Amino acid sequence: MTTRCIIATLLLAATAAPGWAQTPEPPKPARIVVNDSGGAMQSAMRQFFYDAFEKRYGIKVVNTSPVDAGKLRAMVQSGNVEWTVTEIGGEDAIRAERSGLLERLDLGIIDLSRFPEHLRKREYVFPKSVYSTVMGYRSDVFKEGARPRNWADFWDVRRFPGPRTMQNSPVDNLEFALLADGVPADKLYPLDVDRAFRKLDQLKKDVAVWWTTGAQSAQILIDGEAVIGTAWNGRYQAPIVQGAPLAIEWTGGAIKESAFGIPRGAKDAYWGQKFLALAAEAEPQGRYANVIGYPGLNLDATRFTDPKMIPFLPTSPDNLSRQFWTDLAWWADNGQAVKERWSRWMLRQ
Repeated sequence: MTTRCIIATLLLAATAAPGWAQTPEPPKPARIVVNDSGGAMQSAMRQFFYDAFEKRYGIKVVNTSPVDAGKLRAMVQSGNVEWTVTEIGGEDAIRAERSGLLERLDLGIIDLSRFPEHLRKREYVFPKSVYSTVMGYRSDVFKEGARPRNWADFWDVRRFPGPRTMQNSPVDNLEFALLADGVPADKLYPLDVDRAFRKLDQLKKDVAVWWTTGAQSAQILIDGEAVIGTAWNGRYQAPIVQGAPLAIEWTGGAIKESAFGIPRGAKDAYWGQKFLALAAEAEPQGRYANVIGYPGLNLDATRFTDPKMIPFLPTSPDNLSRQFWTDLAWWADNGQAVKERWSRWMLRQ
């Protein structure tokens, strides 16, 4: 290759490089601040992500909590941003993106190439982890060969008798009702709200408990107050591992993302991008999933997860293909009105 060709090639590469790569790496700060939801999740994040970032870059990670969309907005609007990175809930993440509260992700730094295809070109919201709302049932009540396999079965109280339990929320329940009524999973959105409520009318009298907390959801089945119900997948996992007579049916599970974002105007935003790059890696995600049942979205992560845990993960190959992705944008646009209608519906006898 001639000298002229080499120079031209280098100039072309520099022009195509992502924004962060065109400037020298900024100085390392003494610390960054990552705001998360606290509790067991924060402990696992410390073990597999925060400590790893500190070791790799020599930058301390200070963690704060809880997640607070209102505080994020106030920080950005005042120009006094305390967080480098913050966790943010699904619908709130959509609103934050639309409101200009987040820095753009640098996909030259953050590698999403092994994430599910529809997540690979995210502009502002980093898909941190997922959880699913799934069907659970008493395996000592419904024996092998006569177990509920879909939401139509959940609604079929003649073939699968016994009290039900569901969350006191329209989120998920509207989707499950439509699936039970024959709507294909890929045709759910926009939700036919009237049709969903008509289907819910058919089951309402058979729901013994409308749960309001994650801990309550699985305990209702363990205590025998219901024989079939819904819960977040991690809530069933621990009792099953400990020997409780429960089982999970993944067909028709509703997958939702939790997210990270970099607040607009955050100090040391470059190092926030580097933190998210580490959070996207398969190995720490896989080891994190051994502790927390809500795994990251790198599809290679299960190579680093205990094989005994993989059947409990929404992202395992066998489970992922049987579920649908909740349309968080639809809920961000319509959720308030639907939740008000749900409250009125719950008050009706």
